[in-house]
Amino acid sequence: MIRDQETLNILLASIRRFVREQLVPHEQQVAETDEIPPALVAQMRELGLFGLSIPEQYGGLGLTMEEEVLAAFEIARTSPAFRSLFGTNNGIGSQGILIDGTEEQKNAWLPRMASGEIVGSFALTEPGYGSDAGSLTTSAVRDGDHYIINGTKRYITNAPEAGVFTVMARTDATRKGPGGVSAFIVERGTPGISLGKKDRKMGQQGAHTCDVIFENCRVPASCIIGGKEGQGFKTAMKVLDKGRLHISAICVGVAERMLEDALRYAMERQQFGQPIAEFQLIQAMLADSKAEIYAARSMVLDAARRRDNGEDIPTEASCCKLFASEMCGRVADRSVQIHGGAGYVSDYAAERFYRDVRLFRIYEGTSQIQQLVIARNMIKAAGA
Repeated sequence: MIRDQETLNILLASIRRFVREQLVPHEQQVAETDEIPPALVAQMRELGLFGLSIPEQYGGLGLTMEEEVLAAFEIARTSPAFRSLFGTNNGIGSQGILIDGTEEQKNAWLPRMASGEIVGSFALTEPGYGSDAGSLTTSAVRDGDHYIINGTKRYITNAPEAGVFTVMARTDATRKGPGGVSAFIVERGTPGISLGKKDRKMGQQGAHTCDVIFENCRVPASCIIGGKEGQGFKTAMKVLDKGRLHISAICVGVAERMLEDALRYAMERQQFGQPIAEFQLIQAMLADSKAEIYAARSMVLDAARRRDNGEDIPTEASCCKLFASEMCGRVADRSVQIHGGAGYVSDYAAERFYRDVRLFRIYEGTSQIQQLVIARNMIKAAGA
């Protein structure tokens, strides 16, 4: 649902210009240094990128799902590492507080996230539990007006930069599964929190992850999101539809960039006295990529509009995440193939994107988890 087309057009044009003029020229530098220059982060704040999905009453832009998807298409036409820095503030880092938090919690954290003053991080995955998140073992034991948290979280996006963590911990040790899990807002610097070394990853240099370790970390009981025990896993599930649509839109935007690069190379590269774009087998790869990108874009926009209309869309969101992330991987592979030997060296962006986009099929729910969600929802609907 687009509320004001003119205002949206101005925003999209500003993002498009920022990506083209500021981010793309710094892609290689970020890949080599594993750091995003502070000046670029400051510009991200000025553009309002940290608060795209946070309501205006808390200092954000308050984009609808459709508007956010359109913005994501533009943001993604560069290295995914740039988006990752402000992505958690718009997604899992803020949405749990927004959806289930108390008004006091919202006022305390959302304005600071929207401005980019602090970076939010979502601490769910553990060394022993990833897809089986409902079986997590990090504990939060009540002690008077506080809880004492113990456990380790793994692969936590933006943890090295985070000013606040949304931490999933088990408050009821006698209750197995997701029902005994609660969500806590834990501020960086709280005694008992320590960080592991930054993970060395296959791709997305500049986007940082690491372990977050809680050792007798004492937090006030008022830090439970919504002020109620046992609601943490439900809170996490509520933000997934939105997060999966956002990542799906990012997959579309990155795929469009990769196809654009591949097409340009094919039109410039000469073999046998003509551009390789004239060869039918190259054309087949270009055409397949174009068709799949169009399909994914259409899916994501349709699901976003349904969500804005108030529909419950867990199946559609999983369909988008599954198709768009797998599509993005296929486009990356074709892009390298079209580039030939050049696609295997780091002088060309195709090599970097090939590594960067592999992650999309893993986080926010693996492709296999999406298949299970889709199938189980189908079975449930058929039996209703």
